[in-house]
Amino acid sequence: MLASGFTAAPVSRYFFFGTIVSSILVSITDTKYLFHVQLIPHIWRYMQFWRLFIWQSCYNNSTELLFGVMTLYHLRIIERLWGSRKFAVSGKNVSTSMQYVWRACANIQRQSFLVTTLPPTLFVPPLVLAILRPLTLSTLNILPAGPTPLIFALLAQYYAAIPTVYKYRLLISSSPTDAVTLSDKSMVYLLAAQLALSSLPGSLICAATGWLIGVAWRRDLGPEVWTSWRVPRWLAGGEGAKGGDFENLRRRLEGEGRGGATSIDGAEGDTGRRGSERGILDQFRGTFE
Repeated sequence: MLASGFTAAPVSRYFFFGTIVSSILVSITDTKYLFHVQLIPHIWRYMQFWRLFIWQSCYNNSTELLFGVMTLYHLRIIERLWGSRKFAVSGKNVSTSMQYVWRACANIQRQSFLVTTLPPTLFVPPLVLAILRPLTLSTLNILPAGPTPLIFALLAQYYAAIPTVYKYRLLISSSPTDAVTLSDKSMVYLLAAQLALSSLPGSLICAATGWLIGVAWRRDLGPEVWTSWRVPRWLAGGEGAKGGDFENLRRRLEGEGRGGATSIDGAEGDTGRRGSERGILDQFRGTFE
């Protein structure tokens, strides 16, 4: 958990650098106008439904990109906790022994998070925007580009699964009673809040819907395929047979047990032989003396 960088988090690394590279490419090629979503005219008038599939591919400004990737960097701990296969699609760089521990001890469920939450985070925010638009007299009309809903769905898992390590109080005046209690997780929430408020009101809609989708996923509030499907073992780089990981773990433990017993028996045998040899030598010494 304390490892630096993207150790044991290959999917988070690809997500992190992919977001940066795609945002830079969009800026260089001057194609930012293709990635945000406007109900009018993009959807209702021009029928550009393809925007619903690509609007989370990149960020259109440096502020959202900065806070988005910084938040994502802190959320890499979720992949370390779950393992890459549950997080999305596994990479072979993940420690096999850690996967054994996660799967055997944490009773991990079967679904893969990024793959199963990507469709709702793509289509639910535009749907919510379409519902709220007439209620706000057409004030709400734009969703900014970027994977903000997916990041906030991850943030909901971070809030529920990662415990607070320490807390501290920040004095806001000379009086000791005027203090704000913070924790080691406060910085992550501050970065996420900056991301949610960066392009109001659309960014706030993305953040709220992403958080609700993450909570629904965690509580199994969704279609059955959402709560039961998981990335295939062959795609995740694991064994094809079900339970192969646990079978290999059992064999390793049995092998270590046999090896330890053999070494103990060997040590006892050597001690016994040395004792008998000393006894024979003592008898010969007594005879000649």
